[in-house]
Amino acid sequence: MGDVHEYRVTVTWTGNTGAGTTGYKDYQRSFELEAEGKHAIAGSSDPAFRGDDGRWNPEQLLVGSLSACHKLWFLHLAAVAGVVVTGYVDTAEGTMRTTPGAETGRFERVTLRPEVTLAAGSDMAKVPELHEEAHRRCFIANSVNFPVGCEPVTRVASTTSDHLAEAHGY
Repeated sequence: MGDVHEYRVTVTWTGNTGAGTTGYKDYQRSFELEAEGKHAIAGSSDPAFRGDDGRWNPEQLLVGSLSACHKLWFLHLAAVAGVVVTGYVDTAEGTMRTTPGAETGRFERVTLRPEVTLAAGSDMAKVPELHEEAHRRCFIANSVNFPVGCEPVTRVASTTSDHLAEAHGY
């Protein structure tokens, strides 16, 4: 049996405009997400659900958590495999569908699109298996009930110029 890790966060609703929830349009969806020793994250619902577009919504946080978890595993595995990563940017995207009339919904899929830059001389051939292993090990991906895909692009920095050699992943 593995180690148990517990995570405590506090979510405080900050959207009481004075009338509480006396009506659907009478309150804001804003909140603060906090954990001990960390800066608060300003959150709200998605603007489609009367939220504040200037704050993070739970759906973005979920997609971001999947992306960050994959990245952290990928970087760890690259370091262990001797693959030198010099840059990593992921433009992850999630698709959620609501159920008409049911006031519910669910994510159908999240797609990670990491763009990885390797130092010249790194073994680009190892990268697809590192992504596959990162996906297999990601705690968050292992916890969701929808597919999480990965469409990586890998570039190797050239030693002779500022141009990058590019290869697409699996």
